[in-house]
Amino acid sequence: MKSDQSPFLIENRDLYQKWRDTKLANYPRSIADIIVEVADPKQLTEAEHEAMYDRLERANMVIYVSPFKEADKDIPRRMAAQFGLERLNNNFMADSDGITELRINPEGQHPKYIPYTNRPINWHTDGYYNSEQIHGLLVHCVRSAAVGGESELVDHEMAYLLLRDRSEEQLAALMQPDAMTIPEGVDSEGGPRGKSIGPVFSINDDGSLHMRYTARKRNIEWKDDPVTQKAVASLIEILDADKPYIFKGRLEAGMGLVSRNILHKRAGFDSAESSERLFYRARYFDAIPKREK
Repeated sequence: MKSDQSPFLIENRDLYQKWRDTKLANYPRSIADIIVEVADPKQLTEAEHEAMYDRLERANMVIYVSPFKEADKDIPRRMAAQFGLERLNNNFMADSDGITELRINPEGQHPKYIPYTNRPINWHTDGYYNSEQIHGLLVHCVRSAAVGGESELVDHEMAYLLLRDRSEEQLAALMQPDAMTIPEGVDSEGGPRGKSIGPVFSINDDGSLHMRYTARKRNIEWKDDPVTQKAVASLIEILDADKPYIFKGRLEAGMGLVSRNILHKRAGFDSAESSERLFYRARYFDAIPKREK
């Protein structure tokens, strides 16, 4: 699909309506509908791969359940490769192999960053501050928290759909190239980073949708116009609603999430009982290819 034929272009209303009807007709009804059991996440069977791809096509995410509970970074790496994800974002908190250990870490700069603490993390897509955007995200659980640490997940296409249903004008505001600004900070190598300015919703070269977003209140600047401000408020209302399109659950040992960098948040957890909580996170510049209809 060419980008000018994308259903996500506001002027392509007929294409959008067709896409919307198909999306809603095929959308999973609960988190159980995006879970696939696999025998070996490093080497999926044809049936397992097909089942996972089906969930990815319908919801841009899939949760796998496996019996592999050991600490092995080869699990997320080889799982990702089976969906075309190769180019890791080697951010400065990642290990030398580009995969990040998400655990409570009181050393160095880690306590400055919420993923390395037990604090809750609000709605976001990964790498929203990057100049080169993250399109693929995989998270694998080695050990869950004793108490807490639940996740909430929202397909970014559903967020687009629900906001567009509310107001095309508000949606257009979040597609402006200067809708959201992340002030100067630290880049993926730990060096100084300039301002990161861009849209919330954008269209990839293949016509698919990309989302860049954070619900954080600090260190973010929204375009100062009434429609953008209303759109930001509407998006928060959509994400904070108690609706079936928001999947809620907790990854346990051996489970993982493969996604097209969908919206997600994490509840806080008890650090005293959960100091051994360990997840692997792999961010990819690649996108999981969409299948031709």
